[in-house]
Parts: sequence; structure tokens; C-alpha cells
Amino acid sequence: MAFPLLTLTAAVPALGAVATAAVPAGRRTAAKWLALAFSLATLALAAVQLVRFDPDAKGPFQLTESHAWIADFGVRYELGVDGIAVVLIALAALLIPFIMLAGWHDADPQESGSSRWRPTQGFFALILMVEAMVVISFEATDVFLFYIFFEAMLIPMYFLIGGFGDGAAGNGDAGAAAQRSYAAVKFLLYNLVGGLIMLAAVIGLYAVTADQLGSGTFSLQEIVQARAAGKLDIATTTERALFLGFFFAFAVKAPLWPLHTWLPNAMGEATAPVAVLITAVVDKVGTFAMLRFCLQLFPEASKWATPVIVVLALISILYGALLAVGQRDIKRLVAYASISHFGFIVLGIFAMTSQGQSGATLYMVNHGISTAALMLVAGFLISRRGSRLIADYGGVQKVAPVLAGTFLVGGLATLSLPGLAPFVSEFLVLVGTFSRYPAAGIVATLGIVLAALYVLVLYQRTMTGPVKEEVRGMPDLRARELAVVAPLIALLLVLGVYPKPVTEILDPAVRHTMSQVHQADPKPDVNDVEAAK
Repeated sequence: MAFPLLTLTAAVPALGAVATAAVPAGRRTAAKWLALAFSLATLALAAVQLVRFDPDAKGPFQLTESHAWIADFGVRYELGVDGIAVVLIALAALLIPFIMLAGWHDADPQESGSSRWRPTQGFFALILMVEAMVVISFEATDVFLFYIFFEAMLIPMYFLIGGFGDGAAGNGDAGAAAQRSYAAVKFLLYNLVGGLIMLAAVIGLYAVTADQLGSGTFSLQEIVQARAAGKLDIATTTERALFLGFFFAFAVKAPLWPLHTWLPNAMGEATAPVAVLITAVVDKVGTFAMLRFCLQLFPEASKWATPVIVVLALISILYGALLAVGQRDIKRLVAYASISHFGFIVLGIFAMTSQGQSGATLYMVNHGISTAALMLVAGFLISRRGSRLIADYGGVQKVAPVLAGTFLVGGLATLSLPGLAPFVSEFLVLVGTFSRYPAAGIVATLGIVLAALYVLVLYQRTMTGPVKEEVRGMPDLRARELAVVAPLIALLLVLGVYPKPVTEILDPAVRHTMSQVHQADPKPDVNDVEAAK
């Protein structure tokens, strides 16, 4: 039997969560180092996956594992990775150690007399549990197995938002506690509703396969192969209904307008590291699942829904950017900016062109890195001043130049400045969209203009101008904080200049997805070519 590398990559953080939670209460520092060690071990396993993955290999999935699980219901423990999954696993594994280092003191005991219990071990154990569930969600090729972990990750995220949010140390502020609780419950309810609708679609898919194949199955590969061989013919109305059930859940997770409203609350009330965990790691499962399940299981329904989804993506781009411009809260500004960026990702996926989907998959990676850089530096800034309001800052670059400089680079990456990683992916999305939907491509470019506005205005109001008295004694980045930010900025620079190592892994999976939905890139108009000559 082949070495179960995929299982091990998901099992290590899960075991780490159990081990960290079991550390005695008085040994908080030991618990932190233990959790960090398990996250680094997971990163090493993700690196092994990348090394063993062959972009030129035939077949959709590699490093596969398949075992009987609930045989009576056609459920199997099936894992496999394509180029998109293996890169996103590497992204998650890379970001988790930085998230832990950035949140090193977020669950420390507060001043004596505080009434709020701070279980440090629980905080780091929950982060590792989320990582385990995200990794296996990227690896699962059985629809039911994917669904279980897609939903299960909501539980640790609920406690991370509600129990360890901003001001979670507790200063007797009942209003802050109520806001954290509201954000956590809203996050949970939105995603649970999406998950319940998806569950109905999952059951419907099983019923269809049982009716036509003789025995029901949840295996993605079996369903795709049966459809290709003509053994499984899903009626048009049924396919569209099933597609909508899956897409609704993924759109909530993504998040796509108008199902996005939980994100600003969750990111605003969570600590900065947990906010990064939400938008840079967990939310990627939604857009990834659109590519793996929506497009491959329901190709005709995906093409049928494309015009509406493109419009929703455009609204997300402009709506998120416009609301980011008007924000007074730093973390909510980044949250609305992420809604805009996820609009670009969904637009690239459903542009149904190789450039658009390559850009969308690369955007998932680049957005994760750029948002982590910006939000974590913003978290360091907020922890020093004790306020998320933009108006409470001014002149920071004069007292903390390194902090201001890293904040600027993270902001410039967010607005997709040429030379930084997100530019390449955003450019590919726009080119791919314009080649099939010129009007949509033109409208989407307005998001770039608005991004420049909200990022530069944010920097101007917080970092430049006269030094406010409250920030005059603000310390610059410390060694631990530099260790978090410097590698992320280095990655933004390297991938901005040379993204080829990542695109070489992603592109074969994109081509496979395009073949599954029977789409080819639009050919240039002959009259336009002649006119250009």
C-alpha cells in the first residue's frame, strides 16, 4: 500500500490540536511551542506533496488514497490532489505558523482581576483543528467526505471568533462581548444554512446515481467518468437544482454578494490572526469547491448559470470596493476589500477561459499572502494603539517607519501594483474575462481604481501627517513581528516577478477543468484581426 501522505498531512495538525489541548494549564508557553512545532511539521508534509506532485502526469488526481468507509451508502474515504489543491494546501500550511506567531499573545492571561478565562491551549488547538479540516477538504474527492469537513470546520471557527475576538480578555465591556457573540453566531448561521442546502443537493446527487448506476456513489471520479461514458444522464432541471444547492453553500463561504454580510462582522470582531485564518485560508475552500465540484459535477448547469454569476461577481467587486472606501474601521476595510477580491476570483472561474481560471486559481494564492501581510501588520498596529478606528491614527511612519513600510507594501499588494504578486493574477482574470465578456471585463477594471483609492487613503490617514499624541511613543516592529511579516513580503515580491513555478502546477488542473465543462477559449474575431493589420 502506498504511503498515505495526504492522510498524514491532515492528521498531523489534528493530532497537534489534541496534544496542545492536553498541555497542563500552567504551561502556556510550552503549549504554544508545541502547536508551532506541529504546524511546521504540517508545512514540511505539504512541501513533500509539492515535491512529489508531477504537473505533467496523466489523470486528474495524484497521491490518491481510497478505502471503503460506509459501504452501504456508497461513501468512501477517497483523497487526491490536483495542481490547485496541492498549491492551496501549501498556502494554508505556510500561513498557519505565521498566524500562530502573530497571535502569540492573543490568548495570554490578562491583568489580575479579569473575569474572562483565557485558555491559551484552546486557542492554538482550535487553529490546528481548523488547519486539519481545511487540508482534508482540499484533498477529499468523495463528495460526502468533503461535506463533513466543509461543515465541521465551522465549529472551531465559531469559538475562535466568539471566544478570542478583539477585547476578548474582557474588561467588563458587555457591549464588546455581545458584538463578538453576534459575529460568531452570524458566521455560524449563514454557513450552516448554506451547508444544509448543500446537504439536500448531496442527497439528491446520491439518489440520481443510485437510480441510474444501480448503486449510489459520492465519488467525484466515478460520477465524472460515468457521465463521460454516457452511463449517467442527469436531467437538465435536476442538474440545475443540484448545481444551485452546491453553489449556494460555496458562495456563502466564498463570500459572494449578497451572501457576504457575515464576513465584515467576523473579521471585525476576530483578532487579526483569526481574521487572516478566515479570509486567507477558510474562505478559499468555497472558491476551490466551485472549481472541483460545481464545474466538474454539473458542467451544463455551470454554463447555464454563468451569466448570473458573472453579474454577482461584478457586484461583489464594486460593492466591496465602494464600502471599503467609506470604512472608518481598519479591519472592516480589509474585510470589504476581500469581498471585492473574491469577486475577481469568482469572475475568473466563471469566465470559462483558461486565462480567467488560471488567474483565479493564482489569485487565491496571492490574495492569501497579500491579505495576511496587510491584516497582520494592521493587527500589530491596532494592538499598540488599542483602537481599530482610522481616525485615531496619524503620523505613524515618523515613529515606527518599519511598521509603516510593511503596511504600505501590504496595501500596494492589495491594490495589485505591478511587480507584486496579485497584479499577475488580477491581470489574467481581466484578460480572460474580456476575451469572452468584454463589457464585464471593462466594469471589473473599475475595482482596480477603487482599490487604489481605499488603500492610499487608508495609508495617508494612518501613517502620514502630524504625529498624534496617542501614537508618539508607539514602538516599531519587534523581532517576532518582523519574522511574521518579512517572509510574506518576500513572497509577494518573488511571485510578482516570477510566478512561473506556481502557474506550472496550476495550469494542467485548469485545462482539465475546462475540458470537463467542454469549453475552449474564444477565438479572435477575424474582422478585428484584419482591421488591426
